[in-house]
Amino acid sequence: MTHIAVNPAALPTPRGYSHGTLAGNTLHLGGQTALDADMKIVPGGIVEQFRQAFGNILTTLREVGGKPDDLVSVTIYLTDIPDYQAHGKEIGRVWRELAGPVYPAMAGIGCTGLWQPEAMIEILGVAVIPEERLVRPGG
Repeated sequence: MTHIAVNPAALPTPRGYSHGTLAGNTLHLGGQTALDADMKIVPGGIVEQFRQAFGNILTTLREVGGKPDDLVSVTIYLTDIPDYQAHGKEIGRVWRELAGPVYPAMAGIGCTGLWQPEAMIEILGVAVIPEERLVRPGG
């Protein structure tokens, strides 16, 4: 099976990684922090960082014809679990705004730090895209 890198033009150009890897009709979504197009972590706290990081995930998913409904697994790495929990209702509203009422298998994992020191969150996931909607990059 061929693995195809998925790197949307709307996201920062990756170096040494891919935003996603398509294997068959399964898209493995690389960890996304709250980097904006200028390669800077968005300000505003955990809710805005969640919005940007999850938006980056969805941008990669849409690049190959995927929709939020296609997500089967999401893992969220957090540098401050209590902060995330304290803003859970707001984060839930952002999720529903961006993805609707679809909730895949999920995990939240606490960690001491992420690649960018100012990052508070990193999200990765897996999606299975129906063949009739799948758009393979470069083909």
